[in-house]
Amino acid sequence: MKTNMKKLPFIISAALLSAASLTLNAAKPQAAGEPAIEFAQTSHDFGTIAEKGGPVKHEFIFTNTGDAPLMVLTASASCGCTRPEYPKKPIAPGKSGKIKVTYLPEGRPGEFTKTVTVKTNAKAKNQKKVTLKIKGFVNPAK
Repeated sequence: MKTNMKKLPFIISAALLSAASLTLNAAKPQAAGEPAIEFAQTSHDFGTIAEKGGPVKHEFIFTNTGDAPLMVLTASASCGCTRPEYPKKPIAPGKSGKIKVTYLPEGRPGEFTKTVTVKTNAKAKNQKKVTLKIKGFVNPAK
């Protein structure tokens, strides 16, 4: 009986340490995945368009190739003649989204090249900020 009594504090200590260890491990958050963005293309050539033909549009399709939700934080154009639209809701892993870019050719005859800078929550340096490019030639109105 004396031998068992001597072991009792050791057994209680071991049980408490085991319980504490399990509690601490359960409280640790799981490592979160990371979002990643991949565009089908990052440039578009409108070719020759008419100055009075109205706005032209192109959709840049992208996919979240990561394993966490992807957020497009902003999409900003290099000038006021270019208007980007982007999804405001998270894009689930494996799902696709689009950046719709509209160019306004009126009053802008000649060659053009414009950019749209897309900022995301992706972790990879080359995916935090992606530059999309549109170009073409505006035929002057007669």
